[in-house]
Amino acid sequence: MGKLYPVGIQNFEKLRREGYFYVDKTALMYRLVTTGSYYFLSRPRRFGKSLLISTLEAYFQGKKELFDGLAVASLEKEWKRYPILHLDLNIGKYDCPDSLDGMLNRSLDEWENIYGKDTAEVSLALRFAGVVKRAAVATGERVVILVDEYDKPLLQAIGNPELQQAFKSTLKPFYGVLKSMDGYIRFALLTGVTKFGKVSVFSDLNNLMDLSMDERYTDICGVSGEELLRDFDEDIRALALNNGQTYEQACAQLKEDYDGYHFCPDSPGIYNPFSLLNTFAKGRYGSYWFETGTPTYLVELLKKSDYDLEQMSREETDSETLDSIFTGDNPIPVIYQSGYLTIKKYDREFGLYTLGFPNREVEEGFLRFLMPYYAKSDRTKSGFEIKRFVDDVRKGDIDGFMERLQSFLADCPYELARDIELHYQNVLFIVFRLAGLYTRVEYHTSRGRIDMVVQTVDYVYVMEFKLDGSAEQALQQIEEKQYALPFAKDSRKVYRIDVNFSSETRNIDRWIVK
Repeated sequence: MGKLYPVGIQNFEKLRREGYFYVDKTALMYRLVTTGSYYFLSRPRRFGKSLLISTLEAYFQGKKELFDGLAVASLEKEWKRYPILHLDLNIGKYDCPDSLDGMLNRSLDEWENIYGKDTAEVSLALRFAGVVKRAAVATGERVVILVDEYDKPLLQAIGNPELQQAFKSTLKPFYGVLKSMDGYIRFALLTGVTKFGKVSVFSDLNNLMDLSMDERYTDICGVSGEELLRDFDEDIRALALNNGQTYEQACAQLKEDYDGYHFCPDSPGIYNPFSLLNTFAKGRYGSYWFETGTPTYLVELLKKSDYDLEQMSREETDSETLDSIFTGDNPIPVIYQSGYLTIKKYDREFGLYTLGFPNREVEEGFLRFLMPYYAKSDRTKSGFEIKRFVDDVRKGDIDGFMERLQSFLADCPYELARDIELHYQNVLFIVFRLAGLYTRVEYHTSRGRIDMVVQTVDYVYVMEFKLDGSAEQALQQIEEKQYALPFAKDSRKVYRIDVNFSSETRNIDRWIVK
């Protein structure tokens, strides 16, 4: 019988009792519970946060038999049972203030049925504090509090400031119980997608240790390169065989497609666990993580803030920004925290992070998803459209790919192009960055013009784009700046293409090929 892959299984007890494969994270878990009490962890969706919470729950329930053969089995000697309050906000739909109250109320009712209630406790926070105290007194052990997806209500209300403020007003005193009832609490972990540094719901809660960028715990969720080779060697061989690859080629493609998450500076890359498990289970590569959640709210943020997409692939930012939640003018924090960007470089002298796409799955998926929002493109056919564009580029059919570029820019909605120059730049970035996954594209911009070099096996295209100038001016600029000089001795055919955009027609009105 082959390996059982726990695709979508987030319950540790089910996973262990039914024989699913588990990447052993219990040594890290044991370090957590023995070296501190209050923690917070931010990771992208489907990265194993819920499984970590469930593993901790089984550990604090003293279910020793579930951990047989795992690292913690030889570390833990007591296996004590603690009262556990597990709050899972992942399952609710939060579209009005009462929806969050209802979710919290259901959990409190459940806990009060076990540990009793006090009618004098009228608010949600007072009831929570009362439950914590009574649970500790009744069992003689301090309480373990596990909160899964603490920020789900805040994320669902990201486009509605009034509703988000209502949720914050509810959650702030509720989570504040973690500090006010410290004497009754043994351990607490809150997980979510967004960081808590600047979120007002945690402003009084300075006793939480943030693990999100802690290099000691960088691989507490996800799969490290070392774990991949140690635990999935046979799976990689089967995948290679199924896809007509060598073992080395399969390793290289897994790395290109799913590796590359860096949650702190200079840390080893982490593989997306959801995509890895799906790939091994199905024997085929695919955009498994990307396709399980469409980032519509992120696209809305990008459009709302008139963001220059070219910046996104080399965004420079600081730790304060990475720790913050979206405030209205900078969409980058929530895009980073959601897993669509990751840390690529870190400048220790100035404390600056350079962000970029973690891997091919995310880059291709995100850009294809963006395309219909910026360019004239059918969402269901954007892959075919890019394929035809790349085919024309590879064949040397310049008129063909320029006409396709015109069609991407056609019928641009006026409100989408308040800054027509930025709009052109964003469309070109999406189209050529996608094409760059199959060809080589070097992309340079400055206000007023864009120059680009596209290379294929047979051709080199040196391209200059101008707004409301002339194609002749663009050609003159190419010749003056000698953009084509590096390819003078190249055996491939070199074309110089000069393109003019017209703000009047809102499209490309002319191009010259030399």
